[in-house]
Amino acid sequence: MDIRKISDKTSVTPQIMVEDIAAIKEAGFRAIICNRPDGEGADQPSFAEIAAAADLVGIKAAYVPVQSGLVQDADVAAFSAALSDLPRPVLAYCRTGTRSATLWSFHESKKRPMPEILAATKAAGYDMNGVARRIANGGKTPTDTGDAKYDVVIVGGGAGGVSVAASLQSRQSNLSIAIIDPADIHYYQPGWTMVGGGIFEARETAKTMGSLIPRGVAWIKSAVAAFEPDNNAVILDGCRVVKYDRLVVCPGLKLDWDAVEGLEDTLGRNGVTSNYRYDLAPYTWQLVQGLKEGRALFTQPPMPIKCAGAPQKAMYLSGDAWFRTGALKDIDIQFMTAGGVLFGVKDYVPALETYVEKYDATLNFFHNLVAVDGPAKTATFKVSKPDTTPETVTVDFDMMHVCPPQTAPDFIRVSPLADAAGWVDVDQTTLRHKSFDNIWSLGDVMNAPNAKTAAAARKQAPTVAENIVADIAGRSPTAAYDGYGSCPLTVERGKIVLAEFGYGGVLKPSFPSVLLDGTQPTRLAWFLKEKMLPPIYWKAMLKGKEWMAKPEKLNPATD
Repeated sequence: MDIRKISDKTSVTPQIMVEDIAAIKEAGFRAIICNRPDGEGADQPSFAEIAAAADLVGIKAAYVPVQSGLVQDADVAAFSAALSDLPRPVLAYCRTGTRSATLWSFHESKKRPMPEILAATKAAGYDMNGVARRIANGGKTPTDTGDAKYDVVIVGGGAGGVSVAASLQSRQSNLSIAIIDPADIHYYQPGWTMVGGGIFEARETAKTMGSLIPRGVAWIKSAVAAFEPDNNAVILDGCRVVKYDRLVVCPGLKLDWDAVEGLEDTLGRNGVTSNYRYDLAPYTWQLVQGLKEGRALFTQPPMPIKCAGAPQKAMYLSGDAWFRTGALKDIDIQFMTAGGVLFGVKDYVPALETYVEKYDATLNFFHNLVAVDGPAKTATFKVSKPDTTPETVTVDFDMMHVCPPQTAPDFIRVSPLADAAGWVDVDQTTLRHKSFDNIWSLGDVMNAPNAKTAAAARKQAPTVAENIVADIAGRSPTAAYDGYGSCPLTVERGKIVLAEFGYGGVLKPSFPSVLLDGTQPTRLAWFLKEKMLPPIYWKAMLKGKEWMAKPEKLNPATD
């Protein structure tokens, strides 16, 4: 017997035998549903035999037989009726458990999001991606999917998605292109660090999505529910289906606030903030201005995260503000990072350590935030140093800036596009999917071992566009991505350490060293003019599609 839990109330299993009933009772099940018709196999007991044995030990039993490979709408209704009548927890079975898992998926489709259903069944060993359209349709067999068809479909309307759409247009203007994204507003997220530092207003980081999508590119304002790569289809919420010749996947990351116990309950109050949210970045600056003494914590979770320097930048800009007001001497700055180094590319560490010393900040490595008690103003960390037994420590705070753990979105993690860790599985040079030749990915959601930054997406977009155009023409990929990423680490107002690097931490400077040595704190007039950000970032928001049309031609020193 192989019982597989799908939810707290329902488990499924392959065919059970009469002698299994005692163990089922001992496992705590109060009811059994048989989804296998009598006589399907010579070695199966009849439902009557199972029901009689179950009755002897006080277990209810229901018979909802389903023909193999044919789960009809009436079967789903009967399964739902049985679940509503029977005491929980319930164990459902068929020959392999697949029909039972399918029925549960359809039953739950009206009250659970599809990614949750796919994740639960996948964890139990059943892949429901093949019936994703029906799950999206509330468990009923779809009759009219309202299909649309495009040469290229792009999932995600962030910097990566809009850039690759514009880059494709500039190379082959006759392509029909659609961007799928449910958001009304496009946020320039790197700017939120500056909002938290009192340099930008939050409204400066927001533009309407429609104003940034290139002219001629269709905008499908909907969320993606699932992928059918074998059918060249994307399933939207509501069971609409969009077909494609080629697909680009770049929806960004999920901020997993729930991974830290108590964090969501206290965000935005009790001195707990985060520049990773539009509505909270102004609260960061409010806290910085109001703190005159006490302890300020700045946390960084395990990688990967988008913009690995952002948690540090929050610390540096806060320290600079306290330095300028004279409050720094009375404030204890603690940087709590789950990693073992200050920055992943060692060449930039000495310059950053200068500012750690300037702000008298304490570096606490291998400290991963696991819980927050906002009213008590305490934070609990799991400390996992090499060659030592993990322990937990609790630290008091007066202010805490949190960088949340981050994962691929749920609909990506449970899809056929994902690797074992949940990221879109691509060749790190061509950015083409390893299993599906007409799918590419860029930005934060793919599994190439590069930094997840806006600068990386700027380099990836023309790579993907060039390779898609080559594929349309029947040629092999011609463009290669070298892992380039950039992080302008703002260490004080008007000064940055411009970290630029590729795969393996290889330095990839954009400027001659006589003009700019990225490993040193740098003050340049054009950084100040552009509010301390290189134009390659700021113009991404301000110029929108004009910049994105040919992003690879932008000269950050002059444009």
